[in-house]
Amino acid sequence: ATIYMLTGISIGTIMITSSNSWMLAWLGLELNSFAILPLISKTKHPRSIEAATKYFLTQSTASCLILFASTINAWQTGTWTITQMPDKLPSTLMLIALTMKMGAAPMHLWLPEVMQGTTLLTSLLISTWQKIAPMVLIFTTSNHLPSNITLMMGLLSTYLGGWGGMNQTHLRKMMAFSSIANMGWTLMTLTSEPKVSMINIMTYMLLTTPTFILLAQTSTKTLQDMTTMWTTSPTSSITLTFLLLSMAGLPPLTGFMPKLLILNELISQNMTAISIATTMASLLSLIFYLRISYLTSLLNTPSSSTSTTKWRQNMNNLKMTQMAPTAVMSTTALPTLYP
Repeated sequence: ATIYMLTGISIGTIMITSSNSWMLAWLGLELNSFAILPLISKTKHPRSIEAATKYFLTQSTASCLILFASTINAWQTGTWTITQMPDKLPSTLMLIALTMKMGAAPMHLWLPEVMQGTTLLTSLLISTWQKIAPMVLIFTTSNHLPSNITLMMGLLSTYLGGWGGMNQTHLRKMMAFSSIANMGWTLMTLTSEPKVSMINIMTYMLLTTPTFILLAQTSTKTLQDMTTMWTTSPTSSITLTFLLLSMAGLPPLTGFMPKLLILNELISQNMTAISIATTMASLLSLIFYLRISYLTSLLNTPSSSTSTTKWRQNMNNLKMTQMAPTAVMSTTALPTLYP
């Protein structure tokens, strides 16, 4: 059954990326949303049912708004073509709907709740694959989007993502707020240099994939679990530390590259004040990334165990084949990508 659901999600995303009409894109988004619902509610726990309900309601509202905006645009221009959206009203409504689909502020409150209520691997799907479709549509319409509103939403996302993640003890919620902050960085250059935004979102997916796989592999769900990870798998704890520091955007790791490109673009557009505000927002995110890194690699909990290594992980070969290349690229690809 899981294979069928994953196939549905894949077909929905492929439909959207290859479509030129709003109707076909809307159908693809609907297929995407409905296919992932059984995966969210798979554990049959009240919290996962609640998460699936919240996901359904928010995605349905966003889909209605997309249909409404595209209908207004078709009424005004006489075409359903995605690239033709010259009027401010439908383009603003479309921006709001697509950012709601992605989980960017101020329509972000569903994302931490949904990710907390489901498994780590399904959370990985929500925070990476499910963002591809709305990002493709935003990228296609980027030249028509209102730049002031996009910048405000981006700045709000970076701050709310940083503030929201600081007080969390559950890693899935923390990763959700990290995703919100990263969506903010993506929105900052969307109207001026959309290709840089695409580099940012792709780098974020590259960083998030091995992080979630590692957390799932070591059954780590809270900050308390992080303190004992070194006894289970020392290599995993070191890798996770580097991945988190890369997500924080510290040089010379890969995560620094898109942030540098975004700040460079903002300054070249004479938006120095906004670039300084965005940099300050990244310090908020850095606080909770460093907190996790400290717990993972620099703190030994009081333990009565006489052995330094309690047990070894039975690594799943499929997960390892996905994790190994992405983990290496997430931490050491900067010299090759941005000499």
